[in-house]
Amino acid sequence: MAAMQNDHERTLAYAELALNQIRALRHGAMPRNYEIWYVYSTGYNADLNKAINDTLAEQGRLSDADLEQLHETYLSHGRTHERIDRIGARVVSEIDDMMSLLADTLGTTATFGDNLKGASQKLSLATDHEQIKAIVERLVASTREMQHANTALEERLSTSRQEITNLQASLEAISAESLTDPLTGLGNRKHFDRVVNEAVRSAAVSRLPLSLLMMDIDHFKSFNDNYGHLTGDQVLRLVGMTLKQSIKTKDIPARYGGEEFAVVLPNTPLRQALVVADDVRRTVMSKELKKKSTGEILGRVTLSAGVSTLKPDDDAYALIERADACLYSAKRNGRNRVICETDPEFRSVEPAKVA
Repeated sequence: MAAMQNDHERTLAYAELALNQIRALRHGAMPRNYEIWYVYSTGYNADLNKAINDTLAEQGRLSDADLEQLHETYLSHGRTHERIDRIGARVVSEIDDMMSLLADTLGTTATFGDNLKGASQKLSLATDHEQIKAIVERLVASTREMQHANTALEERLSTSRQEITNLQASLEAISAESLTDPLTGLGNRKHFDRVVNEAVRSAAVSRLPLSLLMMDIDHFKSFNDNYGHLTGDQVLRLVGMTLKQSIKTKDIPARYGGEEFAVVLPNTPLRQALVVADDVRRTVMSKELKKKSTGEILGRVTLSAGVSTLKPDDDAYALIERADACLYSAKRNGRNRVICETDPEFRSVEPAKVA
């Protein structure tokens, strides 16, 4: 219940920010514009945020044409499918070309076979040197045609093999892109959902421990309100970079949503997971935040964290809900701390979110 309530309140906060932007810039309250400003408020799409900030800095406003272009470029849900369709069409075209070349080569091979058969019959009936010479010359010419056809086929096969390898790499890149948060470079929520469900299944089979770490940036809204979204993005990148540098290869960090992060910790008992969480918290707090545009020192970023460990009857939802409840217990108990489900401060039911 706590996780569901926190998600609900988080989405309402983003919705309010989106509507405030629409009012402030006097945009039409249509679904397209709401989607643009909602995604902008979450900070999920770094490229969209940069494009909006750059346009506002240059023009002071966003025209309807600007909004349409932003939506088409950064938010059109069909773009990934279109890219996959284009690659699929290229694969089909490549296969069609190969089939055509193979058909031509097979035709050349059949002709060569007929020539060999005819030459054999003619040689058996030849009576003088000139007849034999003519038959051999035709065989040589036919053999050369066959060699040319085979060489062309080999070259085309090599080219096609490379082309298909490149197309496969493009598909893999699109797949990876769809699972990556563009701002932090970590896995996104979709990636996290896949990973945590797979980790729970694997731990149930192997009977090895599995822990989950949930982290939230303290007072993140104040960074956006006081210094702007660009500074907010800088804070998110700082946490993302710290997670990448601090987490072991087997552990999987992700941006869970907004200013919240998660780390799936396979084969990690609760106490060891607490050490990991506190190391990340201390590392983030040790770094001084500086505003890039002015060099102004903005202070330090702190994190609150919650840690849960898989129990025998748990599913992924139960594991996430307890870690999330631990996280908000940490916030209610002063922030900038780590709380796990065995700590006395932990409460399994959390009535409201704290920033």
